[in-house]
Amino acid sequence: MALVVSIKFWLLFITCVIGIASAELSNDFYDKSCPKVLRTIRKIVEKAVSNESRMGASLLRLHFHDCFVQGCDASVLLDDTENFTGEKNSFPNANSLRGFEVIDDIKSQLEIMCPGVVSCADILAVAARDGIAALGGQRWNVLLGRRDSTTASLADSNSDLPAPFLDFDGLVSAFDKKGFTTQEMVTLSGAHTIGLVRCIFFRARIYNETNIDPSFAESMQAACPFEGGDNNLSPFDTTTPFVFDNAFYQNLVINKGLVHSDQQLFGNGTSTNTQVRGYSRNMGRFKKDFAVAMFKMTNLSPLTGTDGQIRLNCRVINTTPSNTTTTT
Repeated sequence: MALVVSIKFWLLFITCVIGIASAELSNDFYDKSCPKVLRTIRKIVEKAVSNESRMGASLLRLHFHDCFVQGCDASVLLDDTENFTGEKNSFPNANSLRGFEVIDDIKSQLEIMCPGVVSCADILAVAARDGIAALGGQRWNVLLGRRDSTTASLADSNSDLPAPFLDFDGLVSAFDKKGFTTQEMVTLSGAHTIGLVRCIFFRARIYNETNIDPSFAESMQAACPFEGGDNNLSPFDTTTPFVFDNAFYQNLVINKGLVHSDQQLFGNGTSTNTQVRGYSRNMGRFKKDFAVAMFKMTNLSPLTGTDGQIRLNCRVINTTPSNTTTTT
């Protein structure tokens, strides 16, 4: 009897260990099931960024907006249907997020190579890394094995994504909610060294705020009129808008942050002044710290093991029972 109990115990123990191991992200997750996955993603992303430099920033933002809502589960990619409301039309995302067609292209090619194997969440994580590398940023390690959600949250998308109107304390709170320190918040904000932003998100700053270089404000008003032109685009970093460098921080030091939340990182005795000034002088340190912070972000609450599913089309939930487990 004791022998039977002992065998049952060890079988249960081994099962638990295997279950835990299978639920962990790893570097070699696709080595056997889809060995060319990283090469394929990188090739498509580099081509997309070569065709349009802005795409590097767009892919990073897509990944960020995914991970800050429900974790890195590709929920941001889901389209609205008659019976399902996704996150694409939240206030931070509507008429703003882009790069979906690049993810679609990657997914379609991988489905030909290894059907039903690579998750959309993993594609997003790797594509963001490769997009930044294509613009001069430092590559970071991306562990693999995420699965895709069968849910999305419009409410969380509206509430959890840091808004460009936030004051310093609001930024700290928004990042702290996701487990990031104030220092990591400053580092991740450096993503704004690339990319474009709509006039509606910086109009109030260039017309009403005083902690802004007057000539800079005037020059930006030409692209963003007091009335109308909400969707006019301007670079966050007017110095080198499509190069991943430290110009973003150099601009903050001279009060040329374009959106309110960015300039909140420097000035008026802000506790992060020293960090911003340090990054403005040391591009290597910024790039290294950014890669470390992004590695942490890619691991925000991923679905693993048997949770979620591997979507066959990143825009819709699988309707067949194959490879599908509803998330809780």
